[in-house]
Amino acid sequence: MQVTETLNEGLKRGYAITVTAAELDEKVNEKLVEAQPEIEMKGFRKGKVPMALLKKQFGQRLMGEAMQEAVDGAMNKHFEDSGDRPAMQPDVKMTNEDWKEGDDVNVEMSYEALPEIPEVDFSGVELEKLVVKAEDEAVTEALENLAETAKEFEAREEGAAAEDGDQVVIDFVGKIDGEAFDGGAGDDYPLVLGSNSFIPGFEEQLVGTKAGEEKDVTVSFPEEYQAEHLAGKEAVFSCTVKEVKAPKAAEIDDELAKKFGAEDLDGLKAQISERLEAEYAGAARAVMKRALLDKLDGLVSFDLPPSLVDAEAKQIAHQLWHEDNPEVQGHDHGEIEPTEEHVKLAERRVRLGLLLAELGQKAEVEVTDAEMTQAIMQQARQYPGQERQFFEFIQQNAQMQQQLRAPIFEDKVVDHIVEQAKVEEKEVSKGELQKAVEELEEE
Repeated sequence: MQVTETLNEGLKRGYAITVTAAELDEKVNEKLVEAQPEIEMKGFRKGKVPMALLKKQFGQRLMGEAMQEAVDGAMNKHFEDSGDRPAMQPDVKMTNEDWKEGDDVNVEMSYEALPEIPEVDFSGVELEKLVVKAEDEAVTEALENLAETAKEFEAREEGAAAEDGDQVVIDFVGKIDGEAFDGGAGDDYPLVLGSNSFIPGFEEQLVGTKAGEEKDVTVSFPEEYQAEHLAGKEAVFSCTVKEVKAPKAAEIDDELAKKFGAEDLDGLKAQISERLEAEYAGAARAVMKRALLDKLDGLVSFDLPPSLVDAEAKQIAHQLWHEDNPEVQGHDHGEIEPTEEHVKLAERRVRLGLLLAELGQKAEVEVTDAEMTQAIMQQARQYPGQERQFFEFIQQNAQMQQQLRAPIFEDKVVDHIVEQAKVEEKEVSKGELQKAVEELEEE
């Protein structure tokens, strides 16, 4: 077998591979010898069919397998000997298409090699870690929000008119063209005015009603209503208002705390502080991670495989186009041509992706089974009632597994780098942290 270099330009590589007819014949013979003991043929005992007859019967069929194995073997040996790692699947094609048995096989292989990643000294990298304490004001605001969710309703004085935000207890019957329809009636239904839980325009017409009053509410079902037989149609609901109740926020006390699983109010405050500071820490980490990636992007420089940059630029252009055109759900549109800005962003992503992958490999960073299970469980929560099916789907889909594994791996590599860098904590306000996060989102 001969392997001859035909291209070595930047990261581009090209090779001509020749597999001789003698090598192919030898491989076919090896396969026949291996299979001979199990072959039965009329007129011969099992395992005693002559090789010449076997070759005549099965040789041509085995020739294709022998070719593929020979070429794969040559490629694997080349990558092992050269140390090259292809950026994408190598392009391999047979050049003598008029090949016939007894001829050598000529193959061309081309690929882009992954670049050599330079060593990076992180001891000189300086990072700022923003720290936000849970202020009393934020804790109080969170307590008030909890009290709002735990609010109750108490009857207004007799003759009081319902206001926006009140709860009215109603009986109702809906009709279209004078005929009642399925699902259009209810008794003792507690409706909070302004909650937008009924058809648009329904709740507003009950503002000002009083207990004991009857009122016809006329509304039109939306054109996109889920029940097709009602979509776009006008309906009249005959409503009887039985009670009018005003909202009453829950008291911020030990009883409220117990409703949310805490022993007392101080315990609930401690839980809220812990949750808030965990949220702040997550946001601060995102800010520090971006700062680290910016520093790494300016700290290292190496050639990038054009195919990876091109693929990433096209993906970025495609994703941003869909964000700008949310009404287009499918992907049967014309090709989206990447701009110079898309290419620049793609170069950054590819550079950092290759660098982090190299650093993670050298540091022997691994994503554990427990970490993967946790990631799958978090995703599965988005499909209530179908968690088991989601788990099975992930287990059978290697691409989805990689999509879940990649960000975990990246975060672990970032943590590894941060451990070696100089990190200085800086206490800031919630507003200052929020501003830093907004600046990230604008970039």
